[in-house]
Amino acid sequence: MTELIWEGKYKDGKKIAPVRIALPFQTIETINESAADRQKRLSSLFNEKQETGDWRNRLIWGDKKYVLPSLLPEFAGKVNLIYIDPPFNVGADFSFTATIPDHPDSEEDQTTTFVKQPSIIEQKAYRDTWGKGLDSYLQWFYETAVLLRELLADNGSIYVHLDWHVGHYAKCVLDEVFGYENFRNNIVWCYKTRQFSKKYWNRKHDDILFYTKSDEWIFNWEQVMSPLSESTIKKYKLVDEQGRRYRLNGRGITGSPIRSAKDVDPKWEITNPELVVRDYLRDGYPPEDWWVIDIVNQVAIERVEYATQKPEALLERIIKASSNEGDLVLDCFCGSGTTAAVAEKLNRRWITCDLGRFAIHTT
Repeated sequence: MTELIWEGKYKDGKKIAPVRIALPFQTIETINESAADRQKRLSSLFNEKQETGDWRNRLIWGDKKYVLPSLLPEFAGKVNLIYIDPPFNVGADFSFTATIPDHPDSEEDQTTTFVKQPSIIEQKAYRDTWGKGLDSYLQWFYETAVLLRELLADNGSIYVHLDWHVGHYAKCVLDEVFGYENFRNNIVWCYKTRQFSKKYWNRKHDDILFYTKSDEWIFNWEQVMSPLSESTIKKYKLVDEQGRRYRLNGRGITGSPIRSAKDVDPKWEITNPELVVRDYLRDGYPPEDWWVIDIVNQVAIERVEYATQKPEALLERIIKASSNEGDLVLDCFCGSGTTAAVAEKLNRRWITCDLGRFAIHTT
């Protein structure tokens, strides 16, 4: 197998393994929760299920470097779907600008704007990721992929959302961790933005790499079918005994006078039924690996003013296709919280985390 090598991948001839420090995460305050309910879950967040018997979704503020190992004792091999949109060399990733209106009783209509600078913890995480440029980023990404694979169920799937910066490098890392044979798709998400360049082809797509842990996985293609056009629907002119619409086509038999013809005369079904096949109208057709989905525009109801927010339609397609109701979905770079929001709406359980305080607040 071809292997991608970077500075820091090996030490003394051995691959550097991910940090595996399991930290005891404490429960957080919950809105409208009684003191009695809160008392039931004073222990570690990850022991919560055993103590109460009820599942509680997890929104964790912390570095995935420590969060993922802490999830392993309870969730190794139990996560059905993972979606990640890992950051790429964004120095201001943990900074954000907030605008606060003055007191409502103030006579002047003014606002105050401030910029929250990265904390020491956030700055350290950035240095650990980018201190040595691409080499340290690849090590950071490799360690993340190793831990995520351990968390993934045997029939689980992982979607890694990337752009043109490091997509080709990440593919090599994921081939190594998940296996080249378990690579399923390079999905292209096409969109339109106002930015343009006259010096190169304008970048209007992201790549989403789809891997599975084994040769058995969940894929509900019927739930994400591409809709048929009106012109295609009109071609289904025949109706059977149950009222279902269909087209009559040649069966593709060598030597047949209507070998692969479309919309043949119905008389062939009477005289030579072995030469024809009915093509029944379906709700849609199997989805392609390129998706045209609009970005979150400035007036969208779902817009939360987070720079890297992804549209709900994008996550809805992934979650519907690669998980079932009640399954567990994980996103360790939750950003604006789209993964958790869509998983909640689709009746999936979820765990999300992020190191950025603004990301947690937004989620």
